[in-house]
Amino acid sequence: MSKRTLALLAALGATTIYGINHTVAKGVMPTYIKPFGFIMLRVVGAAILFWGISFFGPKEKVERKDWGRMLACAVLGMSINMLAFFKGLQLSTPINSSVLITITPIFVVILSAFFLKERITLNKGFGIFLGFIGAVTLILFGAEIRQDAPNIPMGNFLFIINATAYGAYLIVAKKLVEKYHPFTLMKWLFTLAIIINFPITLPEFLEIEWATIPPWAYISIIFVVVGTTFLTYLFNVFALTQLRASTIGAFIYVQPLFGILFAVFSGKDQLTLIKVLAAIFVLLGVYLASMRPKRNG
Repeated sequence: MSKRTLALLAALGATTIYGINHTVAKGVMPTYIKPFGFIMLRVVGAAILFWGISFFGPKEKVERKDWGRMLACAVLGMSINMLAFFKGLQLSTPINSSVLITITPIFVVILSAFFLKERITLNKGFGIFLGFIGAVTLILFGAEIRQDAPNIPMGNFLFIINATAYGAYLIVAKKLVEKYHPFTLMKWLFTLAIIINFPITLPEFLEIEWATIPPWAYISIIFVVVGTTFLTYLFNVFALTQLRASTIGAFIYVQPLFGILFAVFSGKDQLTLIKVLAAIFVLLGVYLASMRPKRNG
């Protein structure tokens, strides 16, 4: 199996976890843990895990000139991105979140063309269009998961902030990924994230009443920390070593598909013909957007 195929599988794996996360994380917020408190658990847990596995990677020293870019990555990918998404998830609904973040590839393609000089091919443009149509179809014609959503407009606005920050993170991180091992990069990014997020997340973290949290909620918390944070960031940073940032961004279109499939299997939604057709659009869009342009000669 080629490294490119593994990278595509890693991007798909990360997206699958993200799709499930929309429902899992919403299930424990804000009853057992508030969104910002959850973020402290995520960044601290991920930092510990990445430092643990970093001993199996090469010993690398980050050059002084790269710390500015590292800080920007931490702010975009582990601070603004996470805080906006989890607060938005508390205020809005899982399906809204899984669909609204599909605007990320738009920002990634634009930023990639501007900063990385990536060419927007016909296939990539058409794939992004198809994926967008499929994702919008899911939200317009799919039944929403019934969850507490006290301020949907504000939550949706935060999802847009989240998508923008994540798209920028993929762009800024690209040069670091080409230079450093994923373990080195992630351990330092999450260490910086702890420092950046600490004053914002500490108050809600201290409010957590651990004794009142039921076993199923603990499982959800572990899934978010280990799966949604540690594994997804590891998968995506590996995918960045083999794929264009805009290709990885396009995989975000699969999240509504997995989000709704998870809702169906958990008994919170029903599968209809329109959702099947929308899913076909999403998958076809991601396939076209991930195709390599043909070389002449």
